[in-house]
Amino acid sequence: MSQMKSKGSPSLQSIKSLPVDFSFVGSPGNERMMAADSTSGNGTPLTEAEEGYASGNDNVYRNNESPYSRWTEDRTSVGDDGEDLKAVSSFKSLGRLPVDSKWSDTTPYVAKKKLTSWFQLPDGNWELGTILPTSGNETLISFAEGKVLTVDSKNLVPANPDILDGVDDLMQLSYLNEPSVLYNLQYRYDREMIYTKAGPVLVAVNPFKKVPLYGNDYIEAYKRKSVESPHVYAITDTAMREMIRDEVNQSIIISGESGAGKTETAKIAMQYLAALGGGSGIEYEILKTNPILEAFGNAKTLRNNNSSRFGKLIEIHFSETGKLSGAEIQTFLLEKSRVVQLSEGERSYHIFYQLCAGAPPILREKLNLKNANEFNYLRQSNCYSISGVDDAEQFHVVMEAMDIVHVSKEDQESAFAMLAAVLWLGNVSFTVVDSENHVEPVADEGLTNVARLIGCKVEELKLALSTRNMIIRNENIVQKLTLSQAIDTRDALAKSIYSCLFDWLVEQINKSLAVGKRRTGRSISILDIYGFESFERNSFEQFCINYANERLQQHFNRHLFKLEQEEYIYNGIDWTKVDFEDNQDCLNLFEKKPLGLLSLLDEESTFPNGTDMTFANKLKQHLNSNACFRGERGKAFMVSHYAGQVVYDTTGFLEKNRDLLHLDSIQLLSSCTCHLPKAFASSLLTQSEKPVIGALHKSGGADSQKLSVATKFKGQLFQLMQRLEKTTPHFIRCIKPNDVQSPGIYNQGLVLQQLRCCGVLEVVRISRSGFPTKMSHQKFARRYGFLLLDHVASQDPLRVSVAILHQFNILPDMYQVGYTKLFFRTGQIGILEDTRNRTLHGILRVQSSFRGHQVRHYVKDLRRGIATLQSFVRGEKTREEYAVLLERHRAAISIQKQIKGRNRRKRFNNIYEASVLIQSVIRGWMVRRCSGDTGFLQFGGRKGAEQEEVLVKSSFLAEMQRRVLRAEAALREKEEENDVLHQRLQQYENRWSEYELKMKSMEEVWQKQMRSLQSSLSIAKRSLAFDDSRRNSDASTNAIEDSESSYDRGSNFRAQESSGVRRMNAGLSVISRLAEEFEQRSQIFGDDAKFLVEAKSGQVDANLDPDQELRRLRQMFEAWKKDYGSRLRETKVILHKLGNEEGSANKARKSWWGRRNSLRFS
Repeated sequence: MSQMKSKGSPSLQSIKSLPVDFSFVGSPGNERMMAADSTSGNGTPLTEAEEGYASGNDNVYRNNESPYSRWTEDRTSVGDDGEDLKAVSSFKSLGRLPVDSKWSDTTPYVAKKKLTSWFQLPDGNWELGTILPTSGNETLISFAEGKVLTVDSKNLVPANPDILDGVDDLMQLSYLNEPSVLYNLQYRYDREMIYTKAGPVLVAVNPFKKVPLYGNDYIEAYKRKSVESPHVYAITDTAMREMIRDEVNQSIIISGESGAGKTETAKIAMQYLAALGGGSGIEYEILKTNPILEAFGNAKTLRNNNSSRFGKLIEIHFSETGKLSGAEIQTFLLEKSRVVQLSEGERSYHIFYQLCAGAPPILREKLNLKNANEFNYLRQSNCYSISGVDDAEQFHVVMEAMDIVHVSKEDQESAFAMLAAVLWLGNVSFTVVDSENHVEPVADEGLTNVARLIGCKVEELKLALSTRNMIIRNENIVQKLTLSQAIDTRDALAKSIYSCLFDWLVEQINKSLAVGKRRTGRSISILDIYGFESFERNSFEQFCINYANERLQQHFNRHLFKLEQEEYIYNGIDWTKVDFEDNQDCLNLFEKKPLGLLSLLDEESTFPNGTDMTFANKLKQHLNSNACFRGERGKAFMVSHYAGQVVYDTTGFLEKNRDLLHLDSIQLLSSCTCHLPKAFASSLLTQSEKPVIGALHKSGGADSQKLSVATKFKGQLFQLMQRLEKTTPHFIRCIKPNDVQSPGIYNQGLVLQQLRCCGVLEVVRISRSGFPTKMSHQKFARRYGFLLLDHVASQDPLRVSVAILHQFNILPDMYQVGYTKLFFRTGQIGILEDTRNRTLHGILRVQSSFRGHQVRHYVKDLRRGIATLQSFVRGEKTREEYAVLLERHRAAISIQKQIKGRNRRKRFNNIYEASVLIQSVIRGWMVRRCSGDTGFLQFGGRKGAEQEEVLVKSSFLAEMQRRVLRAEAALREKEEENDVLHQRLQQYENRWSEYELKMKSMEEVWQKQMRSLQSSLSIAKRSLAFDDSRRNSDASTNAIEDSESSYDRGSNFRAQESSGVRRMNAGLSVISRLAEEFEQRSQIFGDDAKFLVEAKSGQVDANLDPDQELRRLRQMFEAWKKDYGSRLRETKVILHKLGNEEGSANKARKSWWGRRNSLRFS
């Protein structure tokens, strides 16, 4: 770019910008400008003001409404020596003046141009100055700041009058030169008028801010043709009307440098088309494709915050009625290297930063996202944001747009997962494992996240990144990769995933915008492709981009210069050829075979030992003789493009042109569980099915694309050119006013360079002197022949066409007749078209009025006749129908009466019988439930041999069946409850039986104890009785002997014996009471338990809860049992004590009887 800026400004002789038909008064060739008639250049009579000026009547010209009044008042006193008066008087000899508009009558300003001119300053800028009276070749010129310089008159360029400042069409300038064009564009730019026409080309200067030139109001104004100022809306409206009128596809080609506003211009054109052809709803989807494509395909560069890093052609289809029916998007050469490599101050694609900033928490956690500055791919440039842009908000806009173009939520999550996988791939690091610098990936967070997001195993991913399978002599060899090879493999995988994701997304959008059945073949294509680029270091991407711009410039030249002038010559038109800069030599440098830049690049890419240096040397060896090529030091070479000279650095050319992705990586993607990687692998394998030519196959494995990137891009570009050649082009040239992307700054040098690149001055020249409208003789005669007032005897199209031109008084210099076509200057066909439209409209109105009058009379007569006929026919038909209807009505009433009565009776009987049957079943079930009867009721049939057939209405029968089903269900529930209650009762009975067994066992024990007690008591009583009798007999015989000695002992013994008898009697009474209490309690508890069992089974009616009473009875029994057991134990203790005392008494008694007997026998 610096080299292009360093070019010196051309001298006056080198500027090919003077009007073709311009000549000074008295100069050769001026005679052709003289005319005797007082008519204007377009065939219209001169106005009163114009006639007065031509005759020298200044008073007539000095009116406030005239656009020239300001000049006549302000500029007539410039000169002191009468130069200006002489100049004005010289113009009185001019007869015919072109007055196409109020700006076009500029010829009288030649005198003023001798007084004001443009001068180029040493810094390259142009400045307007006033010429002071001098003599000779040197001229004094005074500038606005009061500075006066002596300059060579050859270096002065004439300036336009003030009245032409800010004209909206550069064709209206009297002097078409570079400084005048620059000043006119700057004048409009400073007043926020960013659009200017340059003949058929629209020049759009980027304002770098929002301007009030868009919206529904402006769309309606341009749609109604109420506004004629240049605008993108006007270009788009023209394309729409020509498509409908001529039935030819149209194209809008938007070109310009990076940052000139091409993408926004394309969006504005799409907005107008959507408003013009909307109504089906698809226009909203078409507009919503812009945020998606910008997020995935645009990035921040040093020159543009929203630079398109791919080219796109949007083909919008229309139905027969002019409504949108669908669209298709085609993309070109996505800059994949931006994914893995960034320059300082630039960003990667917007979607990465939008995802990191705006992902919802759930998605963020699922993808394990971090901030943008934590991913290696994004932090290479230390640029994470764009001033005035909210990435989080833009992410929500992208998600909303995806919903509108029918990308499902699952596919959206999968796409975001692929983006996260690309980011995490950049964080995969490698470690050296041996002395040969072989590496393997580190099993850290980056590697595991990549494997999880694409759906593969970690070990498979490690092998794909660190090894490569090669087939040599039918043997599979696994080669370990070095660090640089592993990094290249990782980056190639990341680039391929993103490129495939971008292509997949465009495919999904095209499916959503698919053209429907109403497609007619009519379409308008909008081309938004990358502009010409020249940086300090230009690589393979700039090489391809600038080649594409060369091809587009050739298309521009063909349609505006080559084809136009060739057609003039072919048809024999009187034409002075306009020179223009043809870039065919530069295109030959790129495309020539076998020694073109692209051919040599592909050839070197096929060599396994080819390097960037060998490629550069090969270019210098074969192309040094080409005027558009120059070899530079090292790996660099220079190409002279139409826009200037660009130096390219071949570093990375071969690698980017090959764009290798080895089969191992493709197999890894095909083995993933996620559907997107599988789809990517299938697409890559489809591309690799073509056979490999040359040594590329030998260099290592299979790669993902057999054709080189340059070859594929060239093929896409040729297809694009073929599509554009079949359309009528409309050109929009976008201009970038400054490199700092700030509003209000206008860099003359930068703008001039862009104007030279796009050939604006040449376009205006050829448009002003040429014939932009052309039509064949046959089509012209067929379209306008009915406008002839007199019938033409000959039906020859040429004679008809000439008669039409004569009838409308179109001047001969406004058209030319060619061998096959008629050629018209600007605006002439519009007069005929307006007359045709007015005539057709009048004819249609007359026809519609006459036909309406005829139809109305016919309809009135027809209505009267039809009404009379209908009245008779309808009356007779109504009377007959009424008689039949009356009879049917009476018969129907009688039949209905009988049928309704019979049906009601049958229905009643059926319901009655069904009710009785259900009642009997339910009552029987209830009786069986209460009484426990297990018998079954059998219902006998009716008496008689034949049963009477009963008709039951289906609705009642269904109702009865539902009731029976509900009754059966209730019965089953009750039976289940009864079973549960029976089980519980059985459990209670089992427990009670256990209690009875325990009580019986206790009773038996007690009875045994009582029997033993009774037996011991009886024995004790008998022994006591026997002892008493013996004591009585012994006492009578030995009373005297032993009275003294044994009185004390005997008395004591008897006292003890009597007390023991009393205690024994007390114990027996206690035992007898316990036995009686046990019998009573057993009887009471048994009766109560039996009663509760009968009450629970329903045998006895009782207003109590059997379960609750049974629990209460059990509690009472437990309490009594406890008390009874304690008393029984006390009784046992007492009896035991009695037994011990009895034993001691027996011992005493035995010892006493022994002593007594011993005394007796002694």
